[in-house]
Amino acid sequence: MELVERAEQAMHLKQLMTECAAKRGRVVLLDGASGSGKTELLHRIAEHAGYGDGLVLRAACSRAERALPFGVLGQLLRSAVLPDEQARAIDALLDRAVADAAAGPADADPSASIGPELAHTLHEVAQAVLRLAETHPVFLGIDDIRHADRHSLDCLLYLARRIGSARVMLVLTDDPELPDSSPVFRTELLDQPHARRMPLAPLTEVGVVSFLASAIDRPTAERLAPEFQAVADGNLLLLHALLEDHRATGGVRPGGYGRAVLRQLSRVDPPVAEAARALAVLDGSATAERLARLTGADAARTEAALRTLSACGLVNGLAFRHEVARRAVLDDLHATARAALTVKAAELLYEQGSPAPETARLLVEAGAPAGDWSVDVLLEAAEQELIAGRTVRATAALEAALVAHAEPTAERAAVEARLVQVRRLSDPATAEHHLTALATAARTGKLDPVNTIDLIRQLLWQGRTADASELLERLRGAELEPHGEAAALLHDTEQWIAWTHPTLAKRGRRPQDAARAADVVARRTDPWRRPTALLADALVNGRGHQVVERAEQVLRDRGPSYDITWPEEPALLALGVLLAADRPDAAAWCDRLLSEGHTPYSPTWMALLSSARAEAAVGLGDLTGAVAHAQQATDHITPNAWGVAIGVPLGSLVLATTRMGHYDETEAYLTRAVPQAMFQTRYGLYYLHARGQFHLATGHHHAALADFLACGERMRDWGIDVPGIVPWRTSAAEAWLELGNREQAGRLAYDQLGRPGTNGARPRALALRVLAAGGPVGRRPQMLTEALDLFEQVGDRYEQTRVLADLSNAYYELGDSRRARTHARRARHLVGICGAAPLGEVLLSFGDDSDDSAGPGSPQSDALLTGSERRVAALAVGGYTNREIATKLFITPSTVEQHLTRVYRKLGVRCRKDLPVELTIGGGEAVQVGVEQDA
Repeated sequence: MELVERAEQAMHLKQLMTECAAKRGRVVLLDGASGSGKTELLHRIAEHAGYGDGLVLRAACSRAERALPFGVLGQLLRSAVLPDEQARAIDALLDRAVADAAAGPADADPSASIGPELAHTLHEVAQAVLRLAETHPVFLGIDDIRHADRHSLDCLLYLARRIGSARVMLVLTDDPELPDSSPVFRTELLDQPHARRMPLAPLTEVGVVSFLASAIDRPTAERLAPEFQAVADGNLLLLHALLEDHRATGGVRPGGYGRAVLRQLSRVDPPVAEAARALAVLDGSATAERLARLTGADAARTEAALRTLSACGLVNGLAFRHEVARRAVLDDLHATARAALTVKAAELLYEQGSPAPETARLLVEAGAPAGDWSVDVLLEAAEQELIAGRTVRATAALEAALVAHAEPTAERAAVEARLVQVRRLSDPATAEHHLTALATAARTGKLDPVNTIDLIRQLLWQGRTADASELLERLRGAELEPHGEAAALLHDTEQWIAWTHPTLAKRGRRPQDAARAADVVARRTDPWRRPTALLADALVNGRGHQVVERAEQVLRDRGPSYDITWPEEPALLALGVLLAADRPDAAAWCDRLLSEGHTPYSPTWMALLSSARAEAAVGLGDLTGAVAHAQQATDHITPNAWGVAIGVPLGSLVLATTRMGHYDETEAYLTRAVPQAMFQTRYGLYYLHARGQFHLATGHHHAALADFLACGERMRDWGIDVPGIVPWRTSAAEAWLELGNREQAGRLAYDQLGRPGTNGARPRALALRVLAAGGPVGRRPQMLTEALDLFEQVGDRYEQTRVLADLSNAYYELGDSRRARTHARRARHLVGICGAAPLGEVLLSFGDDSDDSAGPGSPQSDALLTGSERRVAALAVGGYTNREIATKLFITPSTVEQHLTRVYRKLGVRCRKDLPVELTIGGGEAVQVGVEQDA
């Protein structure tokens, strides 16, 4: 509708131009806010007036030329091509007019009457225009008349009174929302009988639909119109920019809409532009009173400036209509001026007692503190932002506070220490570059003991063991207040170090009075620290099963953790206890914690929690779930951010993909670079054991054995050779079995059963399975049945599958086909659940449930062979002697003979020539893999 109205206004102006040709002069004032389309309408009428023999004279007023006498008039009269004689006469007339104006007083009152000389000049100028109208209809178009110089306004007013019967049409544009620089001119102009005012309003949403429909399809125009109207408020300049932005990117661009905002501001008076800049700086903290204080204007001028900005479609109330507009205004300011204005705004908010985060936002924006008070505000704001869960803002406030302390002082060290703690919540890698400066501060006594202890943990996380060890020894030798917070924290940290970084652990029992002091201080300062330390101590000493209830209590009562430096530690150690105790509900606790809202939100916490969930999934035999959770863990934060703790999620990925038979993926995980310091931590044990399992599954039995024995050596040396970390003994026993050394395998399995504290289901079940595999076939069902019960108790579907396969194999060897098939059927069912493809391939050919012929004499039963047995049998079918087979597979001839004896028994054949030739199908690859791996 509005566009139709604009078209009607254009038609009316054209009609007035036609009447002007009949010596009916007209004066039209196009009144509208900036962006309402008045300039565009003026251009259209000027183009129409130029058709035929009409003479068009145009000028655009500028604020910068307001002090230039007859500047607009000169621009107007010299804008058309005239005969030489007329052009020279007008030039001479203008030169004389400028000279007469210059001869007058420079500070003359604009409202004072003009002198006779100047009045004569105005008369001559007006007569010159009227003479032009004698031969041609004359169109005079002047944009932004409010910026015209005083002398040009006087001349135009003089002319306007005399064009009623001349072929002259004078069209001017103005903005009624801006302060009028010449109210007399406007009043007298509109008092002329042949003058009229034509108001132009911004487009409404209906008009915006019509505007957009002229460029895009109507359904899209109707969909976009509300959004365009909300951003531009009917301002045509802004609407054009938004349309171009939509075509280019579908959004709002700083180079499109943002540039149009700056063009819009260039058209307003300086006080209005200043108000816009102040509003951009204050943003959500803006009030009319604060704007006035910041710009130095009175309340009336400030309200007028806000009305102008609103009429231009830039603001709605005390806020810009779009963030791109606010950023454009800020970015247009010179950096120095912007910083000064922002600091001034921050000082204003501080004086008025605004909340610390509100004032800190401005100090962060300024990039520089404004005195001691500003540092205090930034530190207070950081803590409040952290409580609210806004870690990014907390980090920004601490970074700004750090700028205030250029010298390495104790105050700077305290701020930097807190910055590291907060940054660790989001990305520990970003905190790493602060650690060197903090370590120096700790050595020189500028970092207090409490923050030094936290620094030690940060250094250990990043693998900087030497630095951490040096600082730890300094603290151990320092004279700390026995009942002080630092001494209590050091006591509890020692227990955490014994669990995670045992190479640095302080040997020997801690004094009971130190523990009691730690208890007292913890109740006074941090209620979570003591439970954390006690859980770590229980894990180190193999008593995880004794503190399960305490661990569950920690998980139930875990509250807001913004005020401690390692907020995830209590829950992670509690989960570690449940995992060490083989509690199936560890996964459920992880899921519950992952689904909860956490304040503050911490990608680091989510990564560690996902890693624990992957561990739990591996323990349940949920291999697909383990991979998914471990990948989430490594996605939450970068691999560099994980530091030495990367061993846990990476170990879960290696172990799960190995059991799934995805060996290419496993190799890719094993080629990832890991910190060397990781292998001196508990996290390295998990990775090392998982790597050994990969070597074992792919036939690298010696490499597997080396990894498992390395785990055992470390755990014994570190004093943490307890169940619940990694089952290195039973894993090494499996490797010995593959290498044909049943005696050594049995020794390790019995040693596992006899370890103090080995009363958990999983360690006993693993040991029983190994003993069954290396023992007489007649005793296997009993041991395997007990192992199966224990694995069912802990919910490990993968290990249940392995035991069921062993049971099926044992019953086949004993001639009990019915029981063999029953256990094979159960195993196949579990394989489908846990996704262990290699086990599935073995079980696939165990025989149909209804086929009783699939016994030990059936060719199908070759699937019952172990990997080593299949490789030996394949080479035997290929014609190799026992000694040649032993050489190829790097085993002894007696081991080859033992393997062949078991193969004959399982397949129901009597000698080598009776072996089915099908063993060579696919066996060649298996042999080659085995040879390469054993090599």
